[in-house]
Amino acid sequence: MVLQVEELGKRFQVGDHVVNALDAVSFTIQPGQVTGLIGPDGAGKTTLMRVVAGLLVPESGRVLVHGIDATQRSIEVQSMLGYMPQRFGLYEDLTVQENLDLYADLQGVARADRKARYGQLMEMTGLAPFTGRLAGRLSGGMKQKLGLACTLIKPPALLLLDEPTVGVDPVSRRELWSIVYHQVQEEGMTVLLSTAYLDEAERCAEVVLMFEGRVLGQNPPQEFEKELQGHSFMARSDQQSRRDLQERLSHNNTIVDAIILGDRVRVVTRAPEQAKALAAALARPGEQLEVEPVEPRFEDAFITLLRREQERAGRSAVKVITPGTVERERSEDVIITKNLQRRFGDFYAVKNLSFTVRRGEIFGLLGANGAGKSTTFRMLCGLLPASGGTLQVAGRDLRVARAEARGHIGYMAQKFSLYAGLTVFQNLKFFSSAYGLSGKRQKERIGWALESFELQDVRDSTSGDLPLGYKQRLALAAALMHEPEILFLDEPTSGVDPLARREFWHQINALSRAGVTVLVTTHFMEEAEYCDRLVIMASGQVLAAGDPQDLKKNAATPEQPDPTMEDTFINLIEQFDLQQEAV
Repeated sequence: MVLQVEELGKRFQVGDHVVNALDAVSFTIQPGQVTGLIGPDGAGKTTLMRVVAGLLVPESGRVLVHGIDATQRSIEVQSMLGYMPQRFGLYEDLTVQENLDLYADLQGVARADRKARYGQLMEMTGLAPFTGRLAGRLSGGMKQKLGLACTLIKPPALLLLDEPTVGVDPVSRRELWSIVYHQVQEEGMTVLLSTAYLDEAERCAEVVLMFEGRVLGQNPPQEFEKELQGHSFMARSDQQSRRDLQERLSHNNTIVDAIILGDRVRVVTRAPEQAKALAAALARPGEQLEVEPVEPRFEDAFITLLRREQERAGRSAVKVITPGTVERERSEDVIITKNLQRRFGDFYAVKNLSFTVRRGEIFGLLGANGAGKSTTFRMLCGLLPASGGTLQVAGRDLRVARAEARGHIGYMAQKFSLYAGLTVFQNLKFFSSAYGLSGKRQKERIGWALESFELQDVRDSTSGDLPLGYKQRLALAAALMHEPEILFLDEPTSGVDPLARREFWHQINALSRAGVTVLVTTHFMEEAEYCDRLVIMASGQVLAAGDPQDLKKNAATPEQPDPTMEDTFINLIEQFDLQQEAV
């Protein structure tokens, strides 16, 4: 066996509580394959990888890598494996080549062996033209590829990848997987990979499913899916929008999961059902509810297992927030950009960008890493001045009234941007004060945030120590303290597990129904399905715009008559790249 984990236990003291990060964890992984380590935030995935890598010492049990104990002979084990943590330590003030040289030195790679290996890695990652560029000037996807290249300079027998595709666009994500599979197929490498993307889990030969430090099962993804035969359906109503139908079905006790997918709602039931019987049971009087069975997928099984575990622990789903209603005309355009530009020297990060967003709309801004999404967001929020063009938000011209406009918007940044050293309560108090709240009103809004986002139990916990899902809740609560008309969400679910993502989108749907306008960027293409309309960007320009269904129809081909949103996105980006090469 390449890796044997036997009755592994690891505890941490968090405040007054002892957390069992690993609770008698046991499994083995087979050589020459990719094994997925899957579970929600706080499941123990990162802790497990750090123990395997010899960076943490367990309280009980043992880890054997090729028969060698990772705790007793950690240096020997570390020489046989490669470990790429969630935040790989690139040196951003060094060039790509200098980073490669540094990690080759650290891994003891002989200078005579480096040139050939560098050439292989640069070809695989597509970074050969950028070896002289500073790592800090690379896009998010390119940084991840460089991190993986640095990890692979000395080919390891066992490669540990802790969520390597977090924050990476679909094109770069596909490229990273191609590199991983090349290592497995050509080098015979064994890979243990954790991921928040469940479509990636389906690519693994086996998955180890974890929850709260325990292993719930280990099987090929298809074996988990078999248990859900007869539970998965697609539903469409002649009376309700897909968003309203999803909200309604998600609160039905016979349903485990309901998500928007295309123009319908994908439903997973507690018990196996017949489509006609299910349609009759769920339909309202006079409603035509179209229900058809579909094959289960790994995500259905994952969510079903975790919901069962939550119910056994006596936990209910997070309740939906009750935002105040924005009493304005829904057809009103609250964001208007015309020929928007942002230059950095001679470089155009955003070039001639034009779109409008209506009140109460969920509007998506999609693009590959480096497309200009975050720069556009910063201009819309009044954090960065535009170099040219028209920019209006909430009826204010941001060229002359940025401070006034900021009072009407909330902003949730791509990375956790609250104060990690403050408690949950202290962060809420600080941000409510920053938004001008005080006295009784401030107390009411803090109480609303703690109750609505179920943060009461962690109100005195240090924010930096919270699981990612709780950090996300806190960041959204802070952005909503002053009841903004417009909410900007910059990759808000990056790295967040599927359960937390579902909770998050229930909250966003509630805000939209109340008339709050939501502008969101995301690399999860299924989340783009929640948008009323969206824009896909590349190199600071608009490639395509419209509602998700129209964009997918326009991307259909005889070879791919029913493309997914991810297929549509990748096709558009690849066509744009080909056009740029031809120029």
